[in-house]
Amino acid sequence: MRVTTRLMLSATTVLALTGLAVPANATSCVVLDQGHVDVVGIAWEDNAFNLHVHDEEHGVEYTPAEVQLVAKPGSKIAVPADPAYSFLGTAGSAAWVLPQVQDPELLWPGIGAEEIAAGVFTNDALKVTLVGVSGPADFSIFTTDAFGAPTRLADSGDGLPDTINTTAGGHLHANWAFEAAGTYKLKFKVGGTLAATGKKVTSAVATYTFKVQA
Repeated sequence: MRVTTRLMLSATTVLALTGLAVPANATSCVVLDQGHVDVVGIAWEDNAFNLHVHDEEHGVEYTPAEVQLVAKPGSKIAVPADPAYSFLGTAGSAAWVLPQVQDPELLWPGIGAEEIAAGVFTNDALKVTLVGVSGPADFSIFTTDAFGAPTRLADSGDGLPDTINTTAGGHLHANWAFEAAGTYKLKFKVGGTLAATGKKVTSAVATYTFKVQA
């Protein structure tokens, strides 16, 4: 992990300083269950992508392996009767949704590329690809418009990989939805085309762990 000022602290120290509970295995696992967190934080460093988890609340960055992200019981909803939401399951069934609009009691997940300068990639275009999901049920990322209509960006229920387009300097919030309680492993990679050379570059696959609480 790292803080954005590049000062390195242990996970236990950071949790103590921020007043968060320190889990028994804090040296290897930091639990994040509320506040603004860029789950897929993207940087371009030393001619390679760096994928990390950026805790925006405390200005701390972690490797994905250091973090357990939590969807608390308060994120549980009943799937709407609107057929447009059938990808979440049958109407009235349970789903856990970390929302597009911030709820201060829940994790507010984002995809952030603010650390990448304009002009590094052709048209500043980046592709964030969900390449795999393991867990008790399906997972999806979707946006909702002003009228509540959903647009799916990624959905393990209809096959992967799925790609989400973003830009250098960009920031995206959407709904992250899980269709059952339990532990999920989400696998992402990021790619783009270097403006200077036309070379296509892709990150290694990063695995993010979510605990969905009943």
